[in-house]
Amino acid sequence: MPRQTRLPPPGYVARRLGQSALVLWAAFTLAFAILYILPSDPVSIMLNQAEQSLADAAQVAALRAEYNLDQPLVVQYGIALWRALHLDLGRSIQTGQPVAALLAQAIPATATLAAAALALALVGGIGLALAGSLAQAGWLRAALLAAPALGVSLPTFWIGLLLLQALSFHFFLFPAMGNEGWQSLVLPALTLAVPTSAAIAQVLGRSLAAAWGQPFAEAIRAKGVSRPRLLLTHVLPNAAVPLLTMAGIITGNLLAGSVVTETVFSREGVGRLAQGAVAVKDIPVVQGVVLLAAASFVLVNLLVDLLYPLLDPRILQQRQAG
Repeated sequence: MPRQTRLPPPGYVARRLGQSALVLWAAFTLAFAILYILPSDPVSIMLNQAEQSLADAAQVAALRAEYNLDQPLVVQYGIALWRALHLDLGRSIQTGQPVAALLAQAIPATATLAAAALALALVGGIGLALAGSLAQAGWLRAALLAAPALGVSLPTFWIGLLLLQALSFHFFLFPAMGNEGWQSLVLPALTLAVPTSAAIAQVLGRSLAAAWGQPFAEAIRAKGVSRPRLLLTHVLPNAAVPLLTMAGIITGNLLAGSVVTETVFSREGVGRLAQGAVAVKDIPVVQGVVLLAAASFVLVNLLVDLLYPLLDPRILQQRQAG
């Protein structure tokens, strides 16, 4: 009898939406608080960069009033939050451009990098897990299943520098920096894909090992089905469900890794935008980047939460019972 699925009830959806809104608010508030704790003044930094360090007090006061920096902290927070609720992220203190426009310019490059890295990570991670599951020799299986732990432990910047040294400076196969052409995407995508594929291989490898011991696998194997066919048609689909749980973690890793990767390879994108904004304490830009990252993370996790009951209604029943 086929397994029946049903849509999540409105109450379940409403709770998830409420939790998502709470996470976005917390991310915005935390970023606001941390930026104001830092012992520096964004207006002073901006004037120094513009070689106007001797600007008179009136000019400084005008700039502070323009960005509401002369208001009490609570008032500044209220103004920023109200604007964010209306999708107005303000203007960059450094350039004067709208934050939304800066993000719109940076997102395509980072999205392309993240998509390429995700594709490589899925191929590498799933392939490694399947190879480890099919390996007949015990030493080979152990080596393949232990490899992801090494990949997860490698720092992103170290992977990037190693790839630069080997494939760009030594063999001259790919450019070392820039956003021009698909060749410039290869090394940054590989840098992001290595730790992500290792994490995927870890989770999937454990799920495959658990699925092999399930009664359905033993029953199908007793019918004479070959091990590769059993793996691809029955074991893998059952073991792949836990990968959905990793969707949010993968999104976070790709967003966090893009900051380091785009800096190492001098690529324009959200990572470089965030790095530059933090360096000069450009509060509106940093808050915009934080909100973008939090919204991406929340959206992925929300979609996962809504998909789980469709894949397995028992998950919804367990969550409602809890």
